[in-house]
Amino acid sequence: MKKYIGEIMLCITAIIWGSGFVVSAVSLEHYTPYQILAGRFSVGFIILSIIFYKKLKGLNRSIIIKGFVLGALLYVAFALQTVGLQYTTPSKNAFLTAVNVVIVPFIAFLAYKRKIDKFELTGAILAIVGIGFLSLQFTTDVNLGDLLTLGCAIGFAYQIFYTAKYVKDEDPITLTILQMFFAAILAWIVILFKGEVNFSMELEAVSAIFYLGVFSTTIAYLFQTIAQKFTNETKTAIILSTESFWGMVFSILLLGEVLTPRMIIGAILILCAIIISETKLSFLKKSRIEKLI
Repeated sequence: MKKYIGEIMLCITAIIWGSGFVVSAVSLEHYTPYQILAGRFSVGFIILSIIFYKKLKGLNRSIIIKGFVLGALLYVAFALQTVGLQYTTPSKNAFLTAVNVVIVPFIAFLAYKRKIDKFELTGAILAIVGIGFLSLQFTTDVNLGDLLTLGCAIGFAYQIFYTAKYVKDEDPITLTILQMFFAAILAWIVILFKGEVNFSMELEAVSAIFYLGVFSTTIAYLFQTIAQKFTNETKTAIILSTESFWGMVFSILLLGEVLTPRMIIGAILILCAIIISETKLSFLKKSRIEKLI
């Protein structure tokens, strides 16, 4: 039951992140990308600290170091994605970020020498192909932005991997609070260094940051961290990759984007990826046994 609860929480996280594409577009009209990162991580840390303040009483050196690692990976991944977007197209940025779904199982293999599950690997590859259909414009030029975004994908892959590793021994809520704290600290250091200290206080701007902070950061990363206590890192990456699908859905519903045959193919491939990784095609084995009987 905990396994299914974890997977449901990851699905909710992907849906929230999908909706975040639309809100991020609104927030970029008022803030720089670095201001958005500082705002969302700060909101996340403040809300979690207020709700779960009792969790902070049991801090120790071990969990603080782990929280720093997760926070640093999270901020570096977002920062590389942000800088990469300045040199490449949004579609390639979204696609290359999602490559983390394929990187995660290989990180686990190198770290634990654990055999790569063929169904999960197949699901990961199908997911990345599906995301390609959803977002990629199929240009073959490689530039600095593409390389930075690929670095972002590696950062997110390691964040997923280390989250799965750390939640085995630590409280997921405390880890999330510390992760938000260190990501916010790094974000503010960059803001001060770049001199981007003037924030718009318009209602639309503040509302967008508040949404990203509450939903796309606080709730989403809290759900991800808790869920990874019950779900392995490869399956986590596959489920979270549906963020691209939900981004498409919200773009169609809220921004009036036109649904194309290519988008439909991409959505079907992502759905097949989840079915394969989740069921390992056990229903086909059962049908063969029934036929033999």
